[in-house]
Amino acid sequence: MSIVTESDPTSYSPFFDGSPQMRAIGTVIDNIADTDATVFIRGESGVGKDLVARAIHAASSRRRGAFVKVNCAAIPQGLLESELFGHEKGAFTGAHRRKLGQFECANRGTIYLDEIAELPLALQAKLLHVLQDFQFSRVGGHELLEVDTRVIAATNRDLEEAMARGEFREDLYYRLNVVEIKVPPLRERREEIPELASRFLARFNMQYGRQKQLMPETLARLTEYSWLGNVRELENVIRRLVVLADGEQAIEALVTRGRNGHNGHNGNNGNNGNNGNNGRNGHSSVPRLTFAEGGLREVGRRGAREAERKALLEVLERVSWNRAEAARILKVSYKTLLTKISDCGLTPPLRR
Repeated sequence: MSIVTESDPTSYSPFFDGSPQMRAIGTVIDNIADTDATVFIRGESGVGKDLVARAIHAASSRRRGAFVKVNCAAIPQGLLESELFGHEKGAFTGAHRRKLGQFECANRGTIYLDEIAELPLALQAKLLHVLQDFQFSRVGGHELLEVDTRVIAATNRDLEEAMARGEFREDLYYRLNVVEIKVPPLRERREEIPELASRFLARFNMQYGRQKQLMPETLARLTEYSWLGNVRELENVIRRLVVLADGEQAIEALVTRGRNGHNGHNGNNGNNGNNGNNGRNGHSSVPRLTFAEGGLREVGRRGAREAERKALLEVLERVSWNRAEAARILKVSYKTLLTKISDCGLTPPLRR
């Protein structure tokens, strides 16, 4: 279980500006922020479901309360009920004292039930009753407790198929699915990849005291790659580049293993064979992180200039060259923006 308190709703805004799909999700979050509607987030592993859940909490009136994340797949089934609803002293062997459950910890806040499909059927039934009136008793207790919490659930599984197999309760599904948000895989929002890579690079450079840079051709390769592990895989690739002195070679070794079928993806993803630069060898190519000659510092300068130019142009085109709006999005002064436009040699479409 993780408990955090969110207080800055604007900190998540940049993550919902990068693609039409994420902007649409941002709009949904804005619409439901001031309600207590239960939210059901669906998407492949690593797409950013946690981020969406935290953004919902941060935008809501509950943001000063706790955000409690429960990974239903990581807790042993025998302990799940106690973890969710707490237990009284002596309720079972080892229960030496009263323990508050995660629903109690999330009172006046938000509880995020990740991997909800992993709950056993018996606990699904109890959760259904709790969601009806937000009342429950601790394990081994008789006192009826009442909590005020918002519920967000998430899964990467096909729940319709799970219901057909009798593995997930249909009534719980409809109780959870008040507002459904589907987060698309990263390969369907490739325009976000350069910005995400830059954010991860800056974070890990600061965290580890490094000054690694990405060349423009590297960013192009990153954009072409299919990213079956989605944002989490991209994050790990950038972290590997930063922390390892031979990060490029280590990534190449990973690529080779992937080409030999040892990357854990066996082609069962409908997009696996149609993305990246696999036209030459029949396999999706993992990005090669290329550094030009001339020294790391010069490589960094060139890469940063090109990345800045691309980011600037993307934002300007997104806002139809409204420079004031672009300056706001990029968090720079209007004068600085004009200087950057001039330095990068950019001109509005009509003048081109």
